[in-house]
Amino acid sequence: FDSPRFMLPIRLGMANAPATGDATQDLIVYTLTRKGRVEASNYQTVKIPSDANVPEFVKGEFSDLYRAIFTRAWHERDGRAVFTEYAWNMAWCDPCSSQPLTADELRGLGVFWAADTTPQRWGAPGGGTILTRLHVRYDSDRFPEDLMFQETGDQQTFQGRYVLHRAYRGTMSCEAADRYREMLADRRRDEADTLARLTGWSPEMIRDRMGPDSAPPNESWWKSLWR
Repeated sequence: FDSPRFMLPIRLGMANAPATGDATQDLIVYTLTRKGRVEASNYQTVKIPSDANVPEFVKGEFSDLYRAIFTRAWHERDGRAVFTEYAWNMAWCDPCSSQPLTADELRGLGVFWAADTTPQRWGAPGGGTILTRLHVRYDSDRFPEDLMFQETGDQQTFQGRYVLHRAYRGTMSCEAADRYREMLADRRRDEADTLARLTGWSPEMIRDRMGPDSAPPNESWWKSLWR
């Protein structure tokens, strides 16, 4: 839209908030800009926790995982921050969470500067289109003002990223097997500690969910893992 004010009137949305109980609402904001990512100008903008090694079992429960990560981060900021979940130049991706928007798709969204050339051309440094995803959980007390935005000159890429490392599950009889088991034990402890810190989940529950099935076949090694 064409407006002298780069903002969203979230206070209007409070009319839909429940009168009792949890009155928070979640808002996802996508922006398409030319120079750099977008951030809030009247509230603190922070990045969602990212680049964390987490246990394998969360692969099938990623929606629960991410909700817990966001809620934990939101509470740590006393519910007063705007979270950046994604910022990327649509000219390229590595790794790709999904295919970048094409020039035609961008023009359909109002990106008038998207040229009729290849992505490598119109997305070159100094041009292109930066897609920013912001996540806001707000209520009447913590967000007393409408959201005001500003376009920055920052084109550094960012996305919430959570890494799974799969353990070798075959029989091991070589000299390096003991060193690998020791390394794997340390890694799994770190993964469990990281997940507990990110989500607030019980360490006991996490260890139980990790289970022995993903460990190399060595019962005594598994029993010693959590000592």
